[in-house]
Amino acid sequence: MKLAWITGANGLIGNYLVQTAPRFAPHWRVRALTRDRLDLLGFDAVRREFQKGQPQLIIHCAAVSTIAAAQANPDLARRVNVDVTALLAGLAAQIPFVFFSSDLVFDGRKGNYVETDAVNPIDVYGETKAAAEEIVLRNPHHTIVRTSLNGGISRAGNRGFNENLRLAWQAGQGMNLFTDEFRCPIFAGETARAVWELVNQNCAGLFHVAGAEKLSRWQIGQLLAARWPQLNPKITPGLAENSPGPPRALDTSLNIAKVQGVLSVPLPGLTGWLAANPHEPF
Repeated sequence: MKLAWITGANGLIGNYLVQTAPRFAPHWRVRALTRDRLDLLGFDAVRREFQKGQPQLIIHCAAVSTIAAAQANPDLARRVNVDVTALLAGLAAQIPFVFFSSDLVFDGRKGNYVETDAVNPIDVYGETKAAAEEIVLRNPHHTIVRTSLNGGISRAGNRGFNENLRLAWQAGQGMNLFTDEFRCPIFAGETARAVWELVNQNCAGLFHVAGAEKLSRWQIGQLLAARWPQLNPKITPGLAENSPGPPRALDTSLNIAKVQGVLSVPLPGLTGWLAANPHEPF
């Protein structure tokens, strides 16, 4: 069996990729890379492990993955999100390499972004992802997966948008959710399925992999409040344009027509997925 590296395996999407590999990629032997097993900032150690293991695929999920964390430590965000990506893409010059990027490479002024739209990030996190994309795209055999809000069950219990809402409601906290900020939320298991299918079909280039439905933060909260009435959820509408902190991209919804034409089973919207999977842990 060929060896695949999955970085960030303790994260939400990385964990779903590892867990779904036996179903969607049974011919791959997965090595789940976590920080305690291999610190990706130790470049010499990474090079040694690559030469030793000779993986035939790298799926790179590890990142400083939130706007707040990147704003708080921009140097670390650039090292992890850009420099580590450059290292791995270079090591993987002759093999498939899949890099996870974000809808936040866009400024959110128009929405329904297609893969050919120009990026224009407005925060440090988006800037690092856009810089890493530029590096990855230099190799025509490599793949970029731009995704949106992912939900599901993470090992840490706080990586999915749904988990953060649940934690707040379990603590009796109300949530102020924006009515003017739009994303395309998706169950991380669907993201993992799509990525494995792209790998299995030897697809390369840039793909938007996100939910098939544009929703505001407020609409997402309403859906999850209806799913968890036992938590006595409390939400109030607010406006992102009036929120303190760094600027927010208001509509980074992704057009997923390109990947929908490749996948054997289309990606669902969050409303439909929740209705079709009432008992799925989420």
